[in-house]
Amino acid sequence: MLRGFRCPSAWLLITILLIPIQTAHADGLQAGQWATVQRAQIDGVAGPPQQGSRCLTEEAVTDLDKTFSSISRTTNTSCERVEHELTPQRLKWRLQCTGQIDIEVTGEFIFDKPEHYTATITARSFMLGRLMQDVRTSIEGQRVGECQ
Repeated sequence: MLRGFRCPSAWLLITILLIPIQTAHADGLQAGQWATVQRAQIDGVAGPPQQGSRCLTEEAVTDLDKTFSSISRTTNTSCERVEHELTPQRLKWRLQCTGQIDIEVTGEFIFDKPEHYTATITARSFMLGRLMQDVRTSIEGQRVGECQ
């Protein structure tokens, strides 16, 4: 025993303090089958929750940026990613599209555990500078097992 540490509870305290602290954040996601719940509000009016299921492969969880970033498929509109931030715990992006209809889409995904994430995606469309529609979607994803 070390001098001055004759008490077993002191050893317990030292042992606890020397254990590496595990962070509350995940480093990405685990591959597998994921259940999702999406809740959308269109112009402030909430719609019913939508449930879905998705298989995330090893390739998909290795490249979370590609898996969860917005891809624009609009006609007569050109889009540009004007903001982008990716860490193992978070993905945040903003896309601005201009053309016949101007659209701004933002997304933020929080990967809080290897088997859980939350996200918020906001899409606002404008015509001639006037807000036409404001859609806010919150998503919660939970890993439920292996892909089927």
